[in-house]
Amino acid sequence: MGYTALTAAILIIIIIIIIIIIIIISIEIQLMWNLKCTIIPIITGATGIVTRSLRKNLEAVPGKHSIDSLQKTAILGISHIIRNVLQCEA
Repeated sequence: MGYTALTAAILIIIIIIIIIIIIIISIEIQLMWNLKCTIIPIITGATGIVTRSLRKNLEAVPGKHSIDSLQKTAILGISHIIRNVLQCEA
């Protein structure tokens, strides 16, 4: 089962809306608390796929982070969703 052009267009629109919401939140933080806000994209796919720039972006986030733990969290999250869907009585 593949994606249709309409499904791809809907996904792109959803991604654009999410980006706009993140930018608005960033502006609100700057205005409300007079803080400089930087958006750092940390993107992990549902199957644990990561972007090429993830390592560089993680270095900008304070604290200790592991790409392995991010991938594990993504896979456990999607498996939880799939389990709930399969157990659903529709």
